[in-house]
Amino acid sequence: MKTLHVNLGPRSYDIHIASGALDTAGEAVKTVCPRAARLFVVTDTNVGPLYAGRVKASLEQAGFAVRVTTLPAGEHTKCVDSLSLLWEDSMSFGLTRTDAVVALGGGVIGDLAGFAAATILRGVDFIQIPTTLLAQVDSSVGGKVAIDLKAGKNLAGAFWQPRLVLMDPDTLNTLPDATLSDGMAEVIKYGCIADRDFFDFLCAHPSRARIMEEIESVLYTCCDIKRSVVEEDERDTGRRMLLNFGHTVGHAFELAGNYEKWTHGQAVAAGMCVAAQLGFGLGVSGGDDSGIRELVELLKAFRLPTRIDCDWNTLVRAVGLDKKSTGDDITMIFLKRMGEAVPVRMKKEDVLRNLEAVFGR
Repeated sequence: MKTLHVNLGPRSYDIHIASGALDTAGEAVKTVCPRAARLFVVTDTNVGPLYAGRVKASLEQAGFAVRVTTLPAGEHTKCVDSLSLLWEDSMSFGLTRTDAVVALGGGVIGDLAGFAAATILRGVDFIQIPTTLLAQVDSSVGGKVAIDLKAGKNLAGAFWQPRLVLMDPDTLNTLPDATLSDGMAEVIKYGCIADRDFFDFLCAHPSRARIMEEIESVLYTCCDIKRSVVEEDERDTGRRMLLNFGHTVGHAFELAGNYEKWTHGQAVAAGMCVAAQLGFGLGVSGGDDSGIRELVELLKAFRLPTRIDCDWNTLVRAVGLDKKSTGDDITMIFLKRMGEAVPVRMKKEDVLRNLEAVFGR
């Protein structure tokens, strides 16, 4: 088992990465939630049939009373109606302030269940058991929990750190190729923003089979990068913004596709290409455009889009809603060089003017 410790004082927790972790979940949760009697497990219609039975059995064997609530799979589940359902269902289960909520699934379930945990009874303990690559390397670590509003993605939420993150790499074996590629967009992002050697490693392993041969090391590297960023900037006011490389425009792509046409990873992949082009055009990136070409080739190797056409009005709207905005300014994340990202404060009107050139308007 590989273990990382996220040091946030009283909100500190461990990330465990181990094959078979689902079957030992009860012991692990008992260690971090010794006073809990009930565990409210949230999953979805994709993950539940595969893994909920195993996790429930392990938790019950450790002495917990367990209720499993299964929601429809998909981004549209991450809404206020689902949040309300979880509040009511957890109360009917008899959840108390010494009990805990467990998220078993991908990023949608983790974000939604985490927000429920942060708000029910003014906050109860929360356990993350992420089952997709995207959730394992990104959304399960760092404490950001949220739901989507009609206005845009993740616009209502909180910072609520988990008590424990359990990652079983074996769950990735049941993912469709497209879903695993979705997570690879975030994996590639870590190489772009923080680790040139890791980016080169990914270029040398340009397939699912090659990545899965080294999957525990890949998960560890990504989570270690995010751990260091979160420890320095838990509330996303400084260095943590670097994790949003590709996300400003990426969220516009998601919005333009009504969260159905383009997945998060696909949108971020194309968004990283746009951000890399912008940074090069503005002179932030040094040297030639070889880094852009390397990024494009790596994304293509995992069948991720490098360009998405987007309605201009949707793009303007998404930039206006970006959570890195302050007044009329927005912090854009560019690459100084491959493996090093920098924040650049810009007027929104300047961002849009430069985006016009990229999109050929």
